[in-house]
Parts: sequence; structure tokens; C-alpha cells
Amino acid sequence: MKAHARLTACFEGGRTVLRELRSMAPLTLLPKRGTGASAVVHLVNSATSPLGGDELKLTIRVGPGASLRISGVAATIALPGLHGEGSSSLVDVVVEAGGSLEYLPEPTVVTARARHSAVLRAALAEDACLHTREVLVLGRAGEQPGSLVTTQHVTRGEVPVLRQTLEIGDSILDSSLAHLAGRRVLATDLVVGGPSVPEACGDWWSRTSLAAGGILTTSLAPDAVTALRVFDGAQVS
Repeated sequence: MKAHARLTACFEGGRTVLRELRSMAPLTLLPKRGTGASAVVHLVNSATSPLGGDELKLTIRVGPGASLRISGVAATIALPGLHGEGSSSLVDVVVEAGGSLEYLPEPTVVTARARHSAVLRAALAEDACLHTREVLVLGRAGEQPGSLVTTQHVTRGEVPVLRQTLEIGDSILDSSLAHLAGRRVLATDLVVGGPSVPEACGDWWSRTSLAAGGILTTSLAPDAVTALRVFDGAQVS
């Protein structure tokens, strides 16, 4: 399955309006009626996906001064293909001058024998804001995960803010202290252009300032609820 969904938000008449909202199964975009200056859209998986062989793309454009929040409704389950083929997803983001985007999908669960590649690519204007979160769950209960390669590439103006790639699926490496220390859930939370907060760390989590601006918080936990509680306690979201 190949699918490409598109979303364009513009600021007009004192509020953010959705000028383009194009879904393509399994990527279904559902706008939420609101009265504020921001627009809210829910991202729904309307079919079992990604399966091996699927190629999914979501294009997000936030115009000057617009404010958009995209939130997931249910977890994404990466499943194996019939013949061992891999799947891929790309989220391609542009936020123009004075724009703001919150992209907060639900967790991605990497099931046994799945082979999935996920890329987030975001180009921000120098005064744009971005808040994005990624929660990875390694297998369902009692299940060894397949493989996952996840990449985040974020620039602001012409300056790289974050370039990070993580590979999951080697049981020996995943259990090592230098990698995931045997935890089932890895969560990252990136804020660019938000209020300044101090660096901090605790048991299996850290909050770090990035050289080009922004805050990256990383958490390892036995379950997604615990991982997200760390973010709430750190007052990042």
C-alpha cells in the first residue's frame, strides 16, 4: 500500500484555517471544531498499517503565523509482510515564519518480525516553533520486537537543530547499558522555540539543551505510561 496524506494550515482573519486536508487510507485526518486561534487535527489509522511493503507519507505545511496541533488517536502497530518485506513512513514538515506546530502521535509498537523505517523531516523558519514527541514500544507483551530504524532531521533557518538516527532490533545491543538497557519503551520529546527550561536528569531520563536551540528529553521505561509521566513531571510538554 502506498499512501500520501497532506495538510496545509494558514492564518487568516485572526485564526488558523485548514486550506488543504487530504486523507488517504490508512492516514485519515479529522479536524476538530474549535473557537481559538489554533487548529486541531486528529490523525487516525483507518486500516491496519504499516504492514510490510507499505509506504506512507504525511506532508504538513504551516503558513506564516498559523498554529496547528496534530494528535494521534490510537497506537501505530508495525506488522510484518507476508514475504518479509519492510515498511516505511515519512513525515515531511515545513513551518513558516511565526508558525507553530505540535505533532504528537500515539506510540509506535514494533511487533515480531516487522521491519519498519520511520523518518521525521522538519524545516522551520528562524522564529517558528515545533513540539514533537516519539514513543517507541518494543514488541507487544511477552514478544520480541522486529527491527526499526527511526530518523529525526530538524533544521531551523539554515541551521541543523537535531539529526538523530536510532536502530532497534538487535537483542544483544538493545539489552546493553549503552543502548536501551533492556527497557521496552523509548520516548523522546523535542521542543524548538518554546520557553527556556533548565537541563536535568533522573533515573533513566535526561533533558538536554541542543547547541542550535531547543530542548530534547529522552526517557527509557518499562511501559509507555511511565515514559510519558516523566515528560509531564519535567514540565516539557
